[in-house]
Amino acid sequence: MDSQLLAEVQAWIADDPDPVTSALLTSWIETNNEDALRKSFNGFLQFGTAGLRGPIGPGPSCMNRAVVGRTAAGLAKYMQDRGLTSIVIGRDARHGSEDFTQETAEIMSGAGMKVFVLPRPLPTPVLAFAITELGVDVGVMVTASHNPPQDNGYKVYIGPSADGIDYRASQIISPTDGFISQEIAAITSLKSQRRGNIWTHMDDEVVEKYVHQTAKLCKAPGDLKIVYTAMHGVGTKTIQRVFHSAGFASLILVDAQADPDPDFPTVAFPNPEEPGAIDLALETARAFDADLVIANDPDADRCAAAVNDPVTGWRMLRGDELGALLGEYIARNTKTGILANSIVSSSILKKIAQHYNLQFQETLTGFKWLAKIPGLTFGYEEALGYCVDSASVNDKDGISAALMLAQLTAELAKEDRSLLDLLNEIWLRHGFHGTEQISVRVSDLSKIPVLLASLRSNPPVQIAGRSVITVDDLMKPKDGLPPTDGIRIWLDGDIRIIIRPSGTEAKIKCYIEVITHGVNAHIDSIAIITSLKPELMEILSA
Repeated sequence: MDSQLLAEVQAWIADDPDPVTSALLTSWIETNNEDALRKSFNGFLQFGTAGLRGPIGPGPSCMNRAVVGRTAAGLAKYMQDRGLTSIVIGRDARHGSEDFTQETAEIMSGAGMKVFVLPRPLPTPVLAFAITELGVDVGVMVTASHNPPQDNGYKVYIGPSADGIDYRASQIISPTDGFISQEIAAITSLKSQRRGNIWTHMDDEVVEKYVHQTAKLCKAPGDLKIVYTAMHGVGTKTIQRVFHSAGFASLILVDAQADPDPDFPTVAFPNPEEPGAIDLALETARAFDADLVIANDPDADRCAAAVNDPVTGWRMLRGDELGALLGEYIARNTKTGILANSIVSSSILKKIAQHYNLQFQETLTGFKWLAKIPGLTFGYEEALGYCVDSASVNDKDGISAALMLAQLTAELAKEDRSLLDLLNEIWLRHGFHGTEQISVRVSDLSKIPVLLASLRSNPPVQIAGRSVITVDDLMKPKDGLPPTDGIRIWLDGDIRIIIRPSGTEAKIKCYIEVITHGVNAHIDSIAIITSLKPELMEILSA
């Protein structure tokens, strides 16, 4: 075995607070398992605007107590340098979440911080709400959201202003992530960090306040049969309490997915966007002749919905369709406000805002950017993220979005109309906005920058027989947004294509939007997207 690697591993074992991971590393040394060691010692797990996210395992390249402890110590130093003195910590029910919460609390307590810990595994929106409700300086959520079962993560929120940014209890952006990352890198020994055992283990009061505040968003509950799945996550109890408080009938649960289970046994990926993920929910909806299906991802910050289409039967609404519905509903019921979405989302929300004489803003991908808009009335991104009450939760919230969608469904039902009827009204006014996301998982992340570099230097002149009109390098933006890694391609016929790396998964993603008009607009849009997909898949897989 390489002597330098061996020395690095032995030094890490000596500093590892977890006997389980240190014993595993020791066994790999004894069995000369150099391949496993190199995978676990391939650099320190990168800390960025999404915090940490990666597979659970030993060593600096994985999620474990040693990595989380050093991250907490680096975050504590960042806080001390800026006079930030308080933190609230939340967690989901994934493998390791309890241990990582404990690790963070001990390090923060040892650093002299006032520490609050949420009472049990809870949705991410509750953590975001608690930051404002408690008036603390920082929030940490231990979650990997919709990632596969072997992953966990660590998201950081700032409560007040910091680094010249008015955070208002939202996720960190640059340069804050870089400053924290520098402090993490400066931690050379975790065992030398002071630990404490003084913190407030909270009761249900903050959860009750979240439930009460969210339920107030509903003005007109209806008698609906709503099927709900938590996707084996932590959403069930909180959303049940919110819907009950708002006056809705009890949700019909997908029993096999209602309770937290970190192994996510009924789904390949615990993400409502993934094919097959809500099949059990649709099966339940057919059995109960339901009016609506609602799905949250495992930490309940995303909201998906399915409806019974009279033509095709039960189907999921696309993220952009749900964004258009909520945007239209909110725009109709507000006289002033700001609607916003990310650049990869449909352009329909901008047209809705213009129709109702409301302001509109476009941001980079990710709610960390949408949350920086002061006075945001409604913001969304196509990956099922919706913010309908930024004053309470300045982040995406799958529970409040679900409640507002249920209210809209109930109001339409009283008029003998459906969500699809309202969608058709929007398309008739603005043209049909067909959207599709395709993605390719990669085992080697280095392939993604190579692909994007190739597209920048040698962009296609046509795709599926359609001429390329313009190519925008999003690293050199022309629309006032910060630079971001990606390419935007405009094709003849009002077609927009964006190619970018995923911010949370090992994927290259492609977003298609096709705008069509006329009686066959929907059919025309599907035909165009279908013709584009094979060639785009070739480009992504190159």
